[in-house]
Amino acid sequence: MADRLTGMEVFVRVVRLGGISAAARALRMSAAMATKHIDALEARLGTALVHRTTRRVSPTEAGAAYLERTERILAEIGEAEGEAASRALEVEGLLRVSAPATFGVLHLAPLLPAFHARHPRVTVEFGFTDRYVDLLEEKWDVAVRIGRLVDSSLVARKLAPMRIALCGAPGYLRERGTPRILADLTAHDCLGYTIVSQAGTSTWSFGRGGEVVVPVRGSMHANNGEALVRAAAAGQGLVYGPRFVAAAELSRGALVEIDLDVPTMDLGWVQALTHPTRRPAAKTRAWVAFLAETIPAMASEW
Repeated sequence: MADRLTGMEVFVRVVRLGGISAAARALRMSAAMATKHIDALEARLGTALVHRTTRRVSPTEAGAAYLERTERILAEIGEAEGEAASRALEVEGLLRVSAPATFGVLHLAPLLPAFHARHPRVTVEFGFTDRYVDLLEEKWDVAVRIGRLVDSSLVARKLAPMRIALCGAPGYLRERGTPRILADLTAHDCLGYTIVSQAGTSTWSFGRGGEVVVPVRGSMHANNGEALVRAAAAGQGLVYGPRFVAAAELSRGALVEIDLDVPTMDLGWVQALTHPTRRPAAKTRAWVAFLAETIPAMASEW
């Protein structure tokens, strides 16, 4: 069983890092040993899992399907081990957590009392920023990110799906009318987010993959989603962004959600990202396990 699990880990690293040598370095084994694990795995399954060239390794059709299952299994094993270890070991030390600014302020900072009650010897340092941070270079233990994983060398734990919503204040919609189709947006004041292009200052992207782009214009732009939501709730215009930012205003009726003839974008997931080490520190495992327990329940309100 140990060899089988190692073979699965090697396979995932090979695909995600694009080569056997890179996977071997990440797992601290020789390239020859990594190759043996892949060969043994393919022999046991009776099918090729990867296409191998001199420059890159990519999954076969069977390998792509096996990858999805394998990552899920390894994540569950890691979570089970992490939960067991977090109870068996004293969790302590400085935990450095990077997160998007608005999400961190609204949804991570309020979790600290509950986390501290469980692990009073952990000090949490938050870095709330909307810029991309390099975990290794900047020495962060965990990064909470929204969207799809870009850096495949990191270990990702999906926490909750992320929805995007188009919203406006009831008073604004009574005065200007409620848009029903994408083309209606050209007649509205669309508040632009200067950091991301999907809800930016000159175009908004719709469709699950963002394939439908519509021109927009508005009287306010900002690099902070909460500022845009507050302006929209005051009647300044329409806001288009992650639903978690507008959740409080939607629940109290200051904003209403608008459905158009094309669906909003699929933003992917809220994810916890950690370094690709076989056994992260107890404080890191405890934090990720805590987020996996608390974030899904919170997300039901987004």
